[in-house]
Amino acid sequence: MEALFDLPTTEPAAPRRQSGSAALLDDLNDQQRRAVEHIGSPLLVVAGAGSGKTRVLTRRIAYLLGERNVHPGQVMAITFTNKAAAEMKERVADLVGRRANAMWVSTFHSMCVRVLRREAKTLGMTSSFSIYDADDSRRLITLVARDLDLDPKRYPARTLSIHISNLKNELIGPEQASSAAANDLERRVAEVYVEYQSRLRQANAMDFDDLIMRTVELLQGFPDVAEYYHRRFRHVLVDEYQDTNHAQYTLVRELVGRGTDGLPPAELCVVGDADQSIYAFRGATIRNIVEFERDYPNATTVMLEQNYRSTQTILNAANAVISRNPDRRDKRLWTALGDGEKIVAYVGDNEHDEASFVAREIDQLVDAGIANNCDVAVFYRTNNQSRVFEEIFIRMGLPYKVVGGVRFYERREVRDALAYLRVLANPEDTVSLRRILNVPRRGIGDRAEACVSTHADRERISFAAALNDAAVGKVALLNPRSQRAIAGFVELIDGLRRFVDDGQDVAEILDAVLDQTGYRAELEASDDPQDASRLENLTELVTVAREFTEAPADEPPPDAVDSATVGPEAGSLAAFLERVSLVADADQVPDPDDESGGMVTLMTLHTAKGLEYPVVFSTGWEDGIFPHMRALSDPTELAEERRLAYVGITRARERLYLSRAIVRSAWGQPMTNPASRFFDEIPADLIDWRRMGPDRSSPSRATTWGSRATGAGRAGLRPAPSKGWQDTAALTLDVGDRVNHDKYGLGTVVATDGTGPRATATIDFGTAGTIRLMLIGSVPLVKL
Repeated sequence: MEALFDLPTTEPAAPRRQSGSAALLDDLNDQQRRAVEHIGSPLLVVAGAGSGKTRVLTRRIAYLLGERNVHPGQVMAITFTNKAAAEMKERVADLVGRRANAMWVSTFHSMCVRVLRREAKTLGMTSSFSIYDADDSRRLITLVARDLDLDPKRYPARTLSIHISNLKNELIGPEQASSAAANDLERRVAEVYVEYQSRLRQANAMDFDDLIMRTVELLQGFPDVAEYYHRRFRHVLVDEYQDTNHAQYTLVRELVGRGTDGLPPAELCVVGDADQSIYAFRGATIRNIVEFERDYPNATTVMLEQNYRSTQTILNAANAVISRNPDRRDKRLWTALGDGEKIVAYVGDNEHDEASFVAREIDQLVDAGIANNCDVAVFYRTNNQSRVFEEIFIRMGLPYKVVGGVRFYERREVRDALAYLRVLANPEDTVSLRRILNVPRRGIGDRAEACVSTHADRERISFAAALNDAAVGKVALLNPRSQRAIAGFVELIDGLRRFVDDGQDVAEILDAVLDQTGYRAELEASDDPQDASRLENLTELVTVAREFTEAPADEPPPDAVDSATVGPEAGSLAAFLERVSLVADADQVPDPDDESGGMVTLMTLHTAKGLEYPVVFSTGWEDGIFPHMRALSDPTELAEERRLAYVGITRARERLYLSRAIVRSAWGQPMTNPASRFFDEIPADLIDWRRMGPDRSSPSRATTWGSRATGAGRAGLRPAPSKGWQDTAALTLDVGDRVNHDKYGLGTVVATDGTGPRATATIDFGTAGTIRLMLIGSVPLVKL
């Protein structure tokens, strides 16, 4: 493949060492120091789990400012969460002082918002544009699909939304999508995409994918704008580079430049680990980090393999699992922290037994003073696995916090209140306007809304302008009652907008919204306990708004070259809405020191990325659960599942538990799954088996399903067929077939379903009940 960029390899002379250099470098290992001091050519830092990448990034930035005399306004550092950005900026400020405020340290989306607000006129927009999140986007797509008479069952908004998002992540615009459509689905997606983008423009809004796509369009289509940012940012640093998608990759490329505008490319440093690339389902492209040296042939690569987090036993397990992935850069994590405790493994009879073991073990660790609840995390592959842990934890009185449920800013009442604020900030925000039109109820029904929408389409005006027409009787077929209700709504919004025009702070505006709309009064008058909870959430939102207003703004020092910073005024309503719009999932994870500190944390393996806990329970280690069923017949997806296992294992600092269930409920039926193949990949001497399988009443039977020659499977967690067993991957069962199962005994097949890795058989085992089995791997079953 031809190199995308052939950046000059000539390195400038090393800077004069100053007295602060020792403080920046003395506690770094040799490889970390190399990464911090590197000058000139593009730099790839391959940072293994727990290898101190945040320290390297922050020290490199501080070294640029303190030792190479780079102006902080020339530094752009990009992360994936606001939390990581804030931590990085704080650490650099601790090292170099207040001038760190002049840097741009933010997420991809936050950075793009700053650029787009400054350049909005170039794109034909105003700088007060709204930012639509996934829910807003789906609402608008629902309206578009309905107006295009698409069958919602055949073309659900969620499916259309995913396809449009994927197109944007590949930087494919609506016109290009239309011309390339090759089948009915693609043609319908393109049709919706064209109208969706048109309505976003009418609403002066962008969705999350637009923020990156439009910034790329800006830098590629307007050379003078691109040159401005090339001159401005001479040092670009990107964290978690393995998680970038094609659009983000292209954005980085455009920010760095090719040197074609008379300026040498910016100095690029990316940090990441291909072994932790686990977001392919979000469009992340592992190719971006794997082929970095091909894109930048003069790049320097620094490997960080010393781990400062976990024991060597945990790292040996992680190394063993990830080493099975093909075509990966060889890397072995090591630590000076010692071997530590063995990994504890447990096989439960069912998911309740598994969850009970986890709860008992946590109780014992806390009682023994080994850990506090806040030191413990429980991981699972999918969100639905949390239910049984919650039931058991509640029964045992174990305090817990589930990360990844309905997040604060996604709760209905919070979204309603924010929709009012967004309409006040951007009157053309159609999605927010239609959301609050009859919330709380004010007598504007679906028919009245449809009349207004039809009028807007016919007159080719915005929905907001159509509402103004309706208020003065200019909309046909609108009954007098609805007209009066709409007139009252328009008057209400105009009255609330005066609070904004008068410069009231966000908390006062929000209070006025909740009072004058009757939203707060309606909840206060309700006897529904859920409404009391909703009222508490709105009170919390007011508190958030007040804290935002009172928080000191990050003011750059007087000498900062920050003329590019054009956006909402600090503390303004627009700034508040931008802040809450850009809150990422990972920013919701509780810190051990906050009010959730006394709680066990439950989360998916994907959510756990970037976190660490002294004690980790990784559950559901069964083929079909983890690795996920769809990965069992797809080598690419299986490799990603293995990377997910690597991420989960390396979250543990001191103690790691791995568990599975022999029988697990699925689709309302009990199902047996083979032990996860990842157990086989962990050396047997690293694991302490607390329980290997169900007790057997017959002495002639082993306490496990079989044995293996290598790996943890020797303890029987992933069974090999014993004498007479058949490999169920190749087993064909028909209704009426008789079978013998090692645990359930004789049975009759009563139903079959699916093919390949999705093949299942429902078998009547008499007194043992009717059980649905997945026919993957080696289930202890023989056809008679």
